[in-house]
Amino acid sequence: MTELAGKTILITGASRGIGAAAARAFAAQGANLALLARGTAEIADLAGEIGKSALAIPCDVANWSEMARAVDATVETFGALDVVINNAGVIEPIAGLAESDPAAWTTAIDVNLKGVYHGIRAALPVMLAQGSGTVITISSGAAHRGLAGWSHYCTSKAGAKMLTECLHVEHGDTLRVMGLSPGTVATQMQREIKASGVGPVAQLDWSDHIPPEWVADTLVWMCGAGADDLLGTEVSLRDEAIRRKVGLT
Repeated sequence: MTELAGKTILITGASRGIGAAAARAFAAQGANLALLARGTAEIADLAGEIGKSALAIPCDVANWSEMARAVDATVETFGALDVVINNAGVIEPIAGLAESDPAAWTTAIDVNLKGVYHGIRAALPVMLAQGSGTVITISSGAAHRGLAGWSHYCTSKAGAKMLTECLHVEHGDTLRVMGLSPGTVATQMQREIKASGVGPVAQLDWSDHIPPEWVADTLVWMCGAGADDLLGTEVSLRDEAIRRKVGLT
C-alpha cells in the first residue's frame, strides 16, 4: 500500500484499455475507485472483479448532468474525491474534412473535449472545498500537430490540453494538474486506427504499441510526490527519463 491507500480515484472511460488497466493499478494501491463509462456491463464486471472498493457508474461524459451526478455519487459513497483521470475518448470517425460527417465530428468534440471540461467542472467544487486534489488528462501527440483524416481528434485533444493548462493556471496553487501523453497504446482504439488504414499510425505493427499497463503505472506514479516537479506540464511516455522514473522496462 502507498500514499494512495484510502484515496478516491474517479476514472472516465474505465470500461476497457487504459481506463480498465488504471482501475486495476489504483486498486492494487488500496484506493477507492469510481468507474465511469457508457459500457455498463463492462464497468459492472470490472467493479465486481475489484470488489467493494469500486463503484460502477454508467455515465456519458458528454452529458453534463450525468457527469455531475457521477461526482455526487462518488462523494456520497466514499466521502471524498482525490483524483480525476480524464481518460474517455473516441477516435472515430477517421475521415478527411471534405468527407467528414458533421454530426459524428461533433460527437468526437463532445466526448474528447467537452467530456474533459465536464469532469473538471464537476470535480472542482469538491476539490477546492477539500483544499486538495489531482487532475490528470490523457493527452496525445495529436494535440501538437495536424494529421490528415484526424481533424476531429487533433482538434479535440489540442483543446483538452489547453483546458488542462488553464486549470493549472487558475488552481495550480491548490490542485495537482498534469497531462499524460502515452504515445501509441495497444488498445481497441489502435485496432480502429489500424482498420482505417489512414495515416502513419495505421501502418504501425501491433508490437510497436506499449501495453496499457505502462500507462496505468505511470498514472499511479503521477499521483505521488515523485511527480511534483512536473505539475502543470504534459508528461510524455516517449521520454526515456520518465519511463525510468516510473520503473518501466
